[in-house]
Amino acid sequence: MTITLVPVNTLRQHERILSENLRRIQRDLVRDGMIKDPIIVDQRTMVILDGHHRYNALKSMGYKYVPVYFVDYSSDHIAVAAWRAGEHVTKAEVMRAGLTGDLMPAKTSRHVLPDRPHGVNVPLALLKEKSHDNKFHP
Repeated sequence: MTITLVPVNTLRQHERILSENLRRIQRDLVRDGMIKDPIIVDQRTMVILDGHHRYNALKSMGYKYVPVYFVDYSSDHIAVAAWRAGEHVTKAEVMRAGLTGDLMPAKTSRHVLPDRPHGVNVPLALLKEKSHDNKFHP
C-alpha cells in the first residue's frame, strides 16, 4: 500500500462538512500529532471519496499536503451507498458533485472498498512542506 502526499489544493470535494465533526478532528490531530487514516481519492479526477472532514481539518490548520490513498473509482470493487435510510446515491452523482463543485450535503455517501487503509499514522510534520519523496510507506 502506498500513501501519496499531495498538495491540499489539488483535491476536489463532493460533500459539505459538519462543523462539529471538523472541530473534533482538529482536536484529535493536535492531540495525536499525526493523521491516522489517509484521504481516499479517485486517481483520475482527484475527487475525494472519503475523508472530507480530515481534509478540511488539515487545510484549515494550514497544512500544505494531505496523505492520499488513490483508487480507481470506476472499479466494480468500489461501491457507494447512502448514510441515511431512504436515500440513494450513485457514483455518477458523486462525480458530478466533485467535478462541478455543487456539493452534496454532509454525510451523503458512504464508500465501500476492499483493503481500505487504516492506521497509517502519517506525522503532521511531513505535511507542512514538500519533501523530496511524496510517498509514505506505513
